[in-house]
Amino acid sequence: MRLAALVLCLAVSTPAVAATLLTGNKAENTVSVIDIATGKERARLPTGPMPHEIAISPDGRTAAVVAYGARQIDFYDIAGAKHRKTIDLGTNQRPHGIVWLASGGLVATTEGSSTLSLVDPLTGTVESIATGAKGSHMVTVAPDESRAFVTNLGSRNVSVLDLKKSEKIADLSAGAEPEGLALTPDGRELWVANRADDSVMVFDATTLDRLATIAVGDMPIRLAVSPDGRTAVTSNNLDGSLTLIDVASRKVMRTIEVSGEREAGQVTILFATDGGRIYVAETGRAQIAEIELATGKRLRTLPAGAGADGLGYSPLD
Repeated sequence: MRLAALVLCLAVSTPAVAATLLTGNKAENTVSVIDIATGKERARLPTGPMPHEIAISPDGRTAAVVAYGARQIDFYDIAGAKHRKTIDLGTNQRPHGIVWLASGGLVATTEGSSTLSLVDPLTGTVESIATGAKGSHMVTVAPDESRAFVTNLGSRNVSVLDLKKSEKIADLSAGAEPEGLALTPDGRELWVANRADDSVMVFDATTLDRLATIAVGDMPIRLAVSPDGRTAVTSNNLDGSLTLIDVASRKVMRTIEVSGEREAGQVTILFATDGGRIYVAETGRAQIAEIELATGKRLRTLPAGAGADGLGYSPLD
């Protein structure tokens, strides 16, 4: 009985998942490749200046890492933990938010040029759509890839871009400092976190009508929606917590304390593909917290490099 209890305890605290977590270490210009089954960093590879957000290819084999301090995207073979190539974005500068589309292309916000860059990872071809806004920082894309939504910190709005016509459709007023954003998996609702006024705004992704405003934790800097579409989560930078919101009712369910400390520098959050765990970048401590969503327990602390921020998750080991 004791052995069975011990085995159960180990299974809960250290889930054996054949998957890989990557994090951009913006303070040392590296990317960490972390084996989720063991919780160990199996490689740390050089990147361009100030790596931030990470996108994983649809087949899970390749990671694209932006260099926010330059105008490039670096590509890495995940299984082999090797750098593959670099794509120069030309006049499009300071890439930050990035999404790898199911159809194969990449979109990345290029803040320094107030554009959204459309990148072909095979040919290296780069096109762009002007946001006409300041601080075009994060991006999310509709499931049918018809629209992209970009938060503009300096302009206090969200640009809605038509990816088929390569033009801007509208700007949504979205609070004092909109940054984190996510679409529900069905593409019907856009959720935007306003870090200056500690709230989340919900919009109809088609009509662009505002549906709700929800109070959350202290400085919600990132926002993610669970794979099943039931739960929205904000990463609250100044109090080191997560706010969990029921998507259907748009009501706060509870708060999970991750560190409870401003010094942790909590930023990026990312769901595992099964939705049962969420990874939280504690940028100030060069580590990633693995949180069990159902219980709120901190399962493990995973090692990373200085300034660990952007996260990518591949189901492949």
